Amino acid sequence: MVDSGLLVFAAFIAPYRQSREYVRKLMTNWPYYEIYLKCSIEKCEKRDPKGLYKKARAGEITNMTGFSAPYEEPEYPDLIVETDELDLQQCVDEVIEFLLKKGLISGLQT
Repeated sequence: MVDSGLLVFAAFIAPYRQSREYVRKLMTNWPYYEIYLKCSIEKCEKRDPKGLYKKARAGEITNMTGFSAPYEEPEYPDLIVETDELDLQQCVDEVIEFLLKKGLISGLQT
């Protein structure tokens, strides 16, 4: 899709830096930006509609990323969006502003 000139967003839980670096290397010939949606474990637990963190605390789920399994924060993301400090619209605005600055989208018309 990128090869066709489309703007592609892919969302992954990628807990290891090595995995993210592998993807970055795969995308060497195309624009690639890593956006880190940062959120504290405490806030994730409060937002958890499926009760996964509760199950992890009870031992029902093992190897949960960032809880009982490691999560290596990105060292040099292109953008950090502090989702635990901003509301949804502010997060969206940050991503749109980033895309505008990079020239990947043009100004929005109303």
